Amino acid sequence: MTTSDSPQSPPADGGFAALGLSPSLCQVVAELGFVAPTAVQSRAIPVLLAGRDLIGQSSTGSGKTAAFALAILQKLNLAARQPQALVLCPTRELCAQGARDFRKLGRREPSLQVLVVSGGQPINPQREALELGVHVVVGTPGRALDHLKRGSLDLARVATLVVDEADRMLDMGFGDEMERILNAAPKPRQTVFFSATFPRSIAAMTEAHQRNPEHLTVAASEGPENLLRQVAYEVKSNGARLDTLLAVLRANPPSSAIVFCNFKSTVATVENALKAARISCASLHGDLEQKERDFVMAKLRNQSVRVLVATDVAARGLDIDGLDLVVNFELPFQPEIYVHRIGRTGRAGKAGTALSLVGPQDGAKVQAIEDAIGAPLERQDTPASAPETPGTPALDADAKMETLYISGGRKDKMRPGDILGALTGEAGGLAGTDVGKIEIHDRFSYVAVAKARAEEAIEKLGAGRIKGKKFKVGLAR
Repeated sequence: MTTSDSPQSPPADGGFAALGLSPSLCQVVAELGFVAPTAVQSRAIPVLLAGRDLIGQSSTGSGKTAAFALAILQKLNLAARQPQALVLCPTRELCAQGARDFRKLGRREPSLQVLVVSGGQPINPQREALELGVHVVVGTPGRALDHLKRGSLDLARVATLVVDEADRMLDMGFGDEMERILNAAPKPRQTVFFSATFPRSIAAMTEAHQRNPEHLTVAASEGPENLLRQVAYEVKSNGARLDTLLAVLRANPPSSAIVFCNFKSTVATVENALKAARISCASLHGDLEQKERDFVMAKLRNQSVRVLVATDVAARGLDIDGLDLVVNFELPFQPEIYVHRIGRTGRAGKAGTALSLVGPQDGAKVQAIEDAIGAPLERQDTPASAPETPGTPALDADAKMETLYISGGRKDKMRPGDILGALTGEAGGLAGTDVGKIEIHDRFSYVAVAKARAEEAIEKLGAGRIKGKKFKVGLAR
């Protein structure tokens, strides 16, 4: 597909205001540090604001979520507490990330209500929230269909339906659920498909459920890949991979990184080696409960863990802001997986690095990857790694933040400003620079604080009040 020649071409000044966004939304994007729209935002937002159907093909990190979220927020009738937009995502993590983006971008929209409906969570609180009324629903196909069957999700006022990462949802077996939801949604409506690839099954779905859609393709040269350094380090044998990984991390300690392995057993080996080298790290694997998985991700986002080790299956759906390094400890078996891995860094106009450890048996994989990205990987010599001695300082990859758990969340009317005020006000006494990312969940919250001030913060928060209430506070473990 190619982008059609139409009035929806990028505005000459490249600014968000020129795309037709309201002053309040333009103010929010400026506050969030968005200097200029990405290619997909410049092209998609005018189409979406005009009410047109859209088929968008773009890679991870292109800014598509902000594109459809901004357009939806502008068109909401906040006085009507009924679902007006439904966004389908393949995983619970992507749903949570999408909802966070809506809330972040819509923070100046009074009384905005965004709800995640996904599996792995009790259904009754979701049903109760739907009964109270919400404006935007972000959900997985299975749980959204469950609510439709129960009558708790009413699509009568839905004006925009977004199918995000459509190809992944089909790969995960959600085709029937997607069709049933699309058939249940009212017509006419705005239907938007975003997908990295467009197999015949998705083409058939768009033909059945869209009206004269605008086709938009963001080329690789316009996406995040041009902000990435893609580097290959040669390893002489599989046994040398750990030494090479440690040497690379010692040479350029990342603020946050993901190390990808092909097998769960390798994840455990790498995690143990990193911990032995005193690197702040954690792992994602299939044995984790959802609450444990959420906690690991919060610690990575809060930068109280520097390195995450994971397989592709365990990392499915991860969407992390500010990730500056992706390491392929082992090259994946398909080049498409490589592209998806590295798309997690070099996002939103920020530079990133993707490092791959390449062994003697990896020649065919490297060739397939270079064919897929249309460029050679940058070859580098492994950095020299001096042996550690008793007088040598520890590897400089320790996290500077600690994550605190607070036993109150969105259902307790908790807001980030409440926690920040409690920490930096007269009772808390911390400087603003001592407080990092704050995440508000339904019944609990996480906040990152400087490691040196963590115990003090726990003591003062525990002894004081937030929004006039006492909450349990402790280190998130």
